[in-house]
Amino acid sequence: MPADRKLTSSPENPQPLRTIAGAVRNWVERLGEVWVEAQVIELNRHRNGTGYLTLRDLTEEVSVQASCPVAVLDVAGPLTVDTTVVTRVRPRYWYRSGRLTYELMEIRPSGEGRLLAQLEQLKRMLQAEGLFDPLRKKPLPFLPRRVGLITGAGSAAERDVLENIRRRWPAVVVTVRHTLVQGPQAAAGVIAALADLDAEPEVDVIVIARGGGSLEDLLPFSDEGLVRAVARAETPVVSAIGHEPDQPILDLVADLRASTPTDAAKRVVPDAATELGHLSTVRTRLDRAVERAVTVRTEQLAALRSRPVLRAPTGTLDLHAERLTALRERGLRAVEGRLRTEEIGLHHARQRGRALSPRSTLERGYAILLDADERPVTSTAEVDEGDGLTARLADGSVVVQVVEIEGRTDEFDDAEFEEGRFDE
Repeated sequence: MPADRKLTSSPENPQPLRTIAGAVRNWVERLGEVWVEAQVIELNRHRNGTGYLTLRDLTEEVSVQASCPVAVLDVAGPLTVDTTVVTRVRPRYWYRSGRLTYELMEIRPSGEGRLLAQLEQLKRMLQAEGLFDPLRKKPLPFLPRRVGLITGAGSAAERDVLENIRRRWPAVVVTVRHTLVQGPQAAAGVIAALADLDAEPEVDVIVIARGGGSLEDLLPFSDEGLVRAVARAETPVVSAIGHEPDQPILDLVADLRASTPTDAAKRVVPDAATELGHLSTVRTRLDRAVERAVTVRTEQLAALRSRPVLRAPTGTLDLHAERLTALRERGLRAVEGRLRTEEIGLHHARQRGRALSPRSTLERGYAILLDADERPVTSTAEVDEGDGLTARLADGSVVVQVVEIEGRTDEFDDAEFEEGRFDE
């Protein structure tokens, strides 16, 4: 059936449902793809790779639900709720279920959304080059000799930075470079002022400050040339644009991002009063620590001094000396006792030896006969009559001559021998 032909029907001659569904599909397909301007009021990304949006008319309370691949959303840039877009829509009618959907084939942000998309593309490119890497960021000095300030002439940002720096640390010197901070020439002016301050060796930190503004007003601080100049600077750079909803790219490449110019002043110089308070606290804690240490050491020294070995250092030596004296006396007594015992034993042995010696026998009246060779005569068979013999007595010797030799008739009795009596 042609799409422009009106269907006829009656209770007696109704049309099949498939005819109506087919006619609706034909009418929708005739519409084809249409460019539509609308506002995004709801946006969800699904895990299956599909994005779901709710679009609303700019003037009327008319809204539709649409879907698109996530890749379409990525190409469009940073879409957020309330963003105005121009999108290529293809209505589609599902024949079997009778459901009408809207598929978005392309999305282009318009107005402020377009600017955000362009900035997002630039941001991704610079990020891929590593300009936002935290390892590239330089630390700020604790107390700079000189602070460089780039800001608009007579601006509230300049006043906030200078007043807070002088209030916190009056001795710090601030070198100010006035430039345009809005408009087409602002980025070039900030780049020139940055190069000028970066070349001064006494400038230890540079602050780029502006007191906020609209997205269009802050576009110079997302300029690619300015971003690359900040990345090349040798001096640490602090970004103090003061605009929270939309973050300029300068905040990402700067060595430190301050939320406001006042916050920047607090970040670049310490507070003298606070530091003096910290110093006083540390000094008090140090004094207490020293006092505690001295007290502990004094108590330890007193405990050591109270010990017997330190109270009377020679006490142990005296004790050992007494023991040594006692041992010496015991040793002497033992030696003396042993000497006496040995002396008595020696005396007894001497007496026994004397009792058994020939001299003792001679003293009892016996004599020892010696032949001419001074050998003892122990038998009558060893001498002849007429031999000269020597009789050794207790008190001398007597020379005798053998006149007669008689044989021994019987044995001497031991008792008689002991008494010195012999048979005649």
